[in-house]
Amino acid sequence: MICRIQVVVIAEDGSQDIREIQSIGRKDLKPATLGLTLAEGKAILKDIQQIVVQEQISSGLAPCRPCPDCGQSRRSKGYHDLSLRTVFGHLTVKSPRLHQCECGSHDTSTFSPLAELLPDHTTPELLFLETKWASLMSYGMTATLLDDVLPMDDPLNAFTIRRHVWNVAERLERELGEEQSCFITGCQRDGNELPVPDGPLTVGIDGGYIRGQHKQGHFEVTWPSPCLATSCCL
Repeated sequence: MICRIQVVVIAEDGSQDIREIQSIGRKDLKPATLGLTLAEGKAILKDIQQIVVQEQISSGLAPCRPCPDCGQSRRSKGYHDLSLRTVFGHLTVKSPRLHQCECGSHDTSTFSPLAELLPDHTTPELLFLETKWASLMSYGMTATLLDDVLPMDDPLNAFTIRRHVWNVAERLERELGEEQSCFITGCQRDGNELPVPDGPLTVGIDGGYIRGQHKQGHFEVTWPSPCLATSCCL
């Protein structure tokens, strides 16, 4: 038995491009040959990712070729390799460098539209997996885990994951803005004039669920803080 796996790329004009990526052959049925192996699955995912990325780049760069002001096609200076890390493979794509149009003034004579469209060479999904697992285990174990399950010819190392996690943390800190030291607004004198709460106020610091012995289901138990409850009642 031979299973041929193909990818059909359909262009905007309806034309189709069929590309065969893998052929899976099986002769007998046993646990070791049942279905796809991990190596075959990783190879198939990487091949599909390569085709999808190439087609996306071709479509995404097409509007960048003409000048937005005069409509003339920008001249090409050449290509350079751009490295991209995704969850389904470490890819190297051709990134064109274009001359700026002479109809206006520009800070640089050439520019790379792909570098502007993809400033980060690691996809957010891969950064999410790195950050998630690095928060649960060591950087080295995270690199080993991702190498075992993801199609990576060039495995990540602990230093790269540590740097990515640091960058993600720095970005999240910037999004939070300036740290707020106090979330209670107003004057302390106005707070002192408020009436005393009617009855004790209990603040829970921990809790859990316990299975009921004489009744089906669970019920919640909360451990209050005597110190906090006392201070709130004063």
